[in-house]
Amino acid sequence: MSSKTTSQTAIFNRRESEARSYCRGIDRLFVSARGSEMTDAEGHSYIDFLAGCSSLNYGHNDPDMKHALIEHLTDDGLAHALDLHTDAKGQFLEAFETRILKPRGMDHKVMFTGPTGANAVEAAMKLARKATGRTNIIAFTNGFHGVTMGALAATGNGYHRRGAAMDTHGVTRMPFDGYAEGVDSAALLDRMLSDASGGIDAPAAIMFETVQGEGGLNAASPGWVRAMAAIARKHGALLIVDDIQAGCGRTGTFFSFEDMGVTPDIVTLAKSISGFGLPMALVLVRPEHDVFGPAEHNGTFRGNTHAFVTARVAIEKFWSDDAFQKELAQKAEILNRALRDLAAAIPGARLKGRGLMQGVDVGSGELAGEICARAFDKGLVIETSGSEDQVVKVLAPLTTPEETLRRGLGIMLDAARETAAASRIAAE
Repeated sequence: MSSKTTSQTAIFNRRESEARSYCRGIDRLFVSARGSEMTDAEGHSYIDFLAGCSSLNYGHNDPDMKHALIEHLTDDGLAHALDLHTDAKGQFLEAFETRILKPRGMDHKVMFTGPTGANAVEAAMKLARKATGRTNIIAFTNGFHGVTMGALAATGNGYHRRGAAMDTHGVTRMPFDGYAEGVDSAALLDRMLSDASGGIDAPAAIMFETVQGEGGLNAASPGWVRAMAAIARKHGALLIVDDIQAGCGRTGTFFSFEDMGVTPDIVTLAKSISGFGLPMALVLVRPEHDVFGPAEHNGTFRGNTHAFVTARVAIEKFWSDDAFQKELAQKAEILNRALRDLAAAIPGARLKGRGLMQGVDVGSGELAGEICARAFDKGLVIETSGSEDQVVKVLAPLTTPEETLRRGLGIMLDAARETAAASRIAAE
């Protein structure tokens, strides 16, 4: 790192809290971004395979969203409106209803929460408890749902759970699909809930991600998801799918569960729902479970009108027909082939995830971290996930041009091969 870069970032090290995270390994001062590339203060360009941890599925500064937002601002459109009726919110709801919900046969109401994914999860858990009169939530190993207290109770990661500095309650954790070899975790859960001495209180909800983003790209099979939906119905629980990271096209369809034959009672969305990286979160809930009274769960910034503007454009631009979805399938295949090459370079490595939410488990957090560090030095922003940070995870913007995608994947593969070679030499 140059002395100039050190000087540029000194204020962050001097004044920002120790809770800062991504910037520790990606220590540059970024000043601009467009599409799938970011530029630092020294003029160096980086391909972005992190995309705001899937908050920028449509890339940086999409021109159509930017134009609509600038027009809204110059026309003195409302910036903040609590939950008052506004033209921007109404237009978003119309677009979401006609292009997302109705084509998928979903009758869900849309509840706007505080503008974070964790707040949407908090609302979903509270809503399930109120609707059923029960308190227990079934969550799963390696699940990540946020770090506020309710969401944290459902999060498996021990490091984050220790940050609470107190006990978390109200959740029973079960093995995720494939967590324990030879164990049918769906059958196990059904057996325990069916047994009066199974030791699990009747649940208000069963909640999971179909692909565990922070948990290491563990992808549930469609059969397991259908089994969980059936178990929820059988035992009077609501089915909650946390689509905060896996939704908005990340797995190839708008919702991650679309091709699995299930309709969740509750769905949480955040991250890329605004389309532009603006804070926005919402909860979709079947009408019969829409039981909160006025402001029983609220948030001052649930009226982020700027986010409504860009979210509407994102839906109209990318989800009015199936062209974008077909493009995602082609890019997912390009990504999969590249990751197979990466896995071949690392003994024992294995592919994880699906769609454009894929990566490689290289077996070691240290090894994965070194691959990402080498990639960054070559001009690629990429991060890890998993219980030990052992998964090199690709979250490139869904709109990344094919040439840029291949270039970034080439950098990643070069970094992996160099790291593997260095490891072999060190071991000799």
